[in-house]
Amino acid sequence: MRFTIRRRGVLAGALAAPLVLPRIGLAQGAWPARSVRVVVPFTPGGSNDAVARPLAEHLQRRLGQPFVVENKPGAGSTLGSAEVARAPADGYTLLVTSSTFSTSAATQNTPYDAVNDIEGVALAATAPLLVLATKSFPANNLKELADYVRANPGKVDYGSAGPGSINQLSAELFAQRAGGLRLVHIPYRGMGPATTDLVSGTIQLLFTTVPSAAGLVKDGSVKVLGWTSEARPASGPQAPTPKESGLDYSAEIWWGLLARRGTPREIVERLNAVANEALGEGRLATYLRGEGAEPSPRPSAEFDAFLKADIARWKQVATAANIRID
Repeated sequence: MRFTIRRRGVLAGALAAPLVLPRIGLAQGAWPARSVRVVVPFTPGGSNDAVARPLAEHLQRRLGQPFVVENKPGAGSTLGSAEVARAPADGYTLLVTSSTFSTSAATQNTPYDAVNDIEGVALAATAPLLVLATKSFPANNLKELADYVRANPGKVDYGSAGPGSINQLSAELFAQRAGGLRLVHIPYRGMGPATTDLVSGTIQLLFTTVPSAAGLVKDGSVKVLGWTSEARPASGPQAPTPKESGLDYSAEIWWGLLARRGTPREIVERLNAVANEALGEGRLATYLRGEGAEPSPRPSAEFDAFLKADIARWKQVATAANIRID
């Protein structure tokens, strides 16, 4: 099964905004006048790296200076993010990251203030998770899952990529929004072993990404209970959304371009306009479709507000579920 997305006005939204790029004021000098660092707070090869490199190539091509991707992994992505938080607010050090930025802020004592030190510049895309269960699990959709967990408190478990991960927080948000359900968390060191244990029946549930789920769904080795948001891929499994299941619940992952808060607005707006162009076509758009993601071009101020709300929501979830990483 191939997962693709509806490109709801992506070309119109992404290409219309950048027709006139903001100019940098003479008092600030021409930007960029030299190479720009693009920090990715993860190891090479993951989704963040795969978003950063074609985005950096597009920025370099359009803005005429090198945009150099640097992988700075460690401490749940906070080491690389801290470099951007400490950098001058001049547009020469940028961050490409994902929803891990929000979940880390919600569950860790980060060496920076995620809201006040770093701002959202351009949202690349969002994507829902899939809720999977073992083949023998009694429930067949999200509503039946909520009913079953309610009738069996503390007897249903789920796996995750580790404490504080988007998988754990999405599952706990589901439990909270479905009426204070009690799920048992089984943390793993990555989604690979968690997926293996789901197929074998060692654990019962997973809240996971489209790429992680694709093979399992294709070969029928798991049961698909539903999506975690309304933005389901058009060619994905015909599983219910939370709204269709009568639940007030939404969880998704995202990827985006961020910068040191206080970066001149002219630079932020120029980066936003050029980054939005990259979402309409080329390697970045192709990769995002493969991730089951929805390209999401929007003004920088909207992404910054989205980012603040995302951090606040996951902090509430983590507090309620007593999730803390020291």
